[in-house]
Amino acid sequence: MRTFSVGDFDFALPPDLIAQHPAAERSASRLLDGRTDPPVERVFRDLPSLLRAGDLLVFNDTQVVKARLFGEKPSGGKVELLVERVLAGGEVVAHMKVSKKPPPGTTLAMQGGFTATLLGRWPDEDGALFRFAFSDDAFALMDRHGHVPLPPYIEHADTADDVRRYQTVFAKNPGAVAAPTAALHFDEGVLADLASRGIDRASLTLHVGAGTFQPVKTDTIAEHRMHSEWYDVPAATQEAIARTRAQGGRIVAVGTTTIRTLESWAATGQARGDTSIFITPGFRFRVADLLVTNFHLPKSTLMMLVSAFAGHDHVMALYRHAVAQRYRFFSYGDSMLLERTPT
Repeated sequence: MRTFSVGDFDFALPPDLIAQHPAAERSASRLLDGRTDPPVERVFRDLPSLLRAGDLLVFNDTQVVKARLFGEKPSGGKVELLVERVLAGGEVVAHMKVSKKPPPGTTLAMQGGFTATLLGRWPDEDGALFRFAFSDDAFALMDRHGHVPLPPYIEHADTADDVRRYQTVFAKNPGAVAAPTAALHFDEGVLADLASRGIDRASLTLHVGAGTFQPVKTDTIAEHRMHSEWYDVPAATQEAIARTRAQGGRIVAVGTTTIRTLESWAATGQARGDTSIFITPGFRFRVADLLVTNFHLPKSTLMMLVSAFAGHDHVMALYRHAVAQRYRFFSYGDSMLLERTPT
């Protein structure tokens, strides 16, 4: 089996191809049909015509929360928090951007008039994240006073349009700090077209964390420590997948977060919990047959995942094609349709 290095997942991307704003219409973005070589140029609203009656699309129904919060220390120093998850007891786990880390017990004065008391590091005393107690319900405070946690490569401050467009039309379970971006292209027209063609839908939840944007910085792939995210595969979705399989239909995963969730469930048998699954070439997929996905960051874990799914050489050729044809990249960019390479 071929051995890959981190550099095998790198590619040259002109900065002006990084989409700063979404397409005017969700389903008007471009779709590269990468199931063939050469690939076929499409528009996203063509997707239903590329599938078959009896296929099942599986979506991630997580809802992006306004997780970016601003405040100050008792000394007056500025602090920025990015809430990664809300814990069962109402405490939050967050990234903290500050010139000098305050000690545990420090109470921060946050914009909007609430407070955040630092309790310690998470998940242990050596953890990279921080645990806070807010003075009121975390979800309510984020909704009122937070900002959309746009990815680091989007250069403008969040606007009302981002509140609407950095969210899927079917989002319902709050907890993500990043959108499941492949699903951003779906609108009511595409969903209605899928239904009219006998193509079914099911949902699961994975609360996407900020680690999704991190490139692999270790010398070798095996040394990379994967971030952890919470997921849930409802019984109705498990049954829909089994029924589709029994009837000869295909499972179409919408986005890499859906793939990670499905494969975590398949590998462990656990329908709910935390996953730090790291999918690289050589991985044996158990669930998805097709994948709808956006274009990902160079040297990222998601580049490794799509390469594992559709073949490294094929995926890298698709990326070269997309750059040459000036596709729009990353969260607000265009998408492609991939077929699983037989193993």
